[in-house]
Amino acid sequence: MENVIVAVDAMGGDNAPVEIVKGAVLAVTENPKVTVKLVGIEGVINEELKKYEYDKERLIVVSASEVIETGEPPVNAIRKKKDSSIVVALNLVKNHEADAFVSAGSTGAVLVGGQLILGKIKGVERAPLAPLLPTEKGISLLIDCGANVDARSSHLVQFAKMGSIYMENVLGIKNPKVALLNIGAEEEKGNSLVKETYPLLKECSDINFIGNIEARYVPRGDADVIVTDAFAGNVVLKLYEGLAMTLLKKIKGAFMSSLKTKIGALLIKKSLKKTLASFSTEAHGGAPLLGLNGLVVKTHGSSKAIEIKNSIIQCLTFKEQNINGIIHDKFDLGKE
Repeated sequence: MENVIVAVDAMGGDNAPVEIVKGAVLAVTENPKVTVKLVGIEGVINEELKKYEYDKERLIVVSASEVIETGEPPVNAIRKKKDSSIVVALNLVKNHEADAFVSAGSTGAVLVGGQLILGKIKGVERAPLAPLLPTEKGISLLIDCGANVDARSSHLVQFAKMGSIYMENVLGIKNPKVALLNIGAEEEKGNSLVKETYPLLKECSDINFIGNIEARYVPRGDADVIVTDAFAGNVVLKLYEGLAMTLLKKIKGAFMSSLKTKIGALLIKKSLKKTLASFSTEAHGGAPLLGLNGLVVKTHGSSKAIEIKNSIIQCLTFKEQNINGIIHDKFDLGKE
């Protein structure tokens, strides 16, 4: 496996810089193939780093004097705050001083910055965000979940193709099953967007399209790639996360309700912990923004150190499998 240099936005997210710095330290400590460039306010980052022992040759601080806040208009923020942690880190990728960029900061700024600074691969119409969802059978890719609220049918077709490339090359799933998110399984169901998209996906010989999928069957793992516009995708993702947290609280509450249930909890603790861990989104790292001239990974704004660490290490697989190169070969030179 190749070495990878990851530029990390140390100032982005609800728990920055504490959890971001901790995650970066964990990444370089656990994996000798990773080098991290922590980008942000130098004094603040160095103060956090005093808490840890780490390889100073593989964890480097890069100064950026500005921070893009979550509520700022993304386009204005990217254009005006040239010395922000997001812009400086993306420029490291653009100038080949880093292989990838990871941020828990403003989703809008990361999306806009990725497209303005790195640019889209020629032939790619829109760059989608693609998180992995834990399912009964393993994991599925949800594409798009937040980048393109007003998508066209041609965009969804490209999402399906990029999602298939991702699942086959990163996750090793041969001939991944691709489904279109809809309100019913029948071909004639849905709004105008999905009705237009369905026949186009049926005609694609390079993907394994299995038809529509209802949201209730997503957790069951009936499809490897779930294709949708960002509006519906984000609703599914947020409901997924919220329901998982609610169920976890309910289960814990039930086990703590009496002496008998507490004893039962102790007896199944190991198995229960393993089962619940399999439905944690933290284990899968962040969501890549596919189709750009450079690797961008967006993690949750509430990410703790473990998710930051996993998102950084995730970039090793992306580089090794050359995902951007494969997408480039498929979409460039008028192939679309």
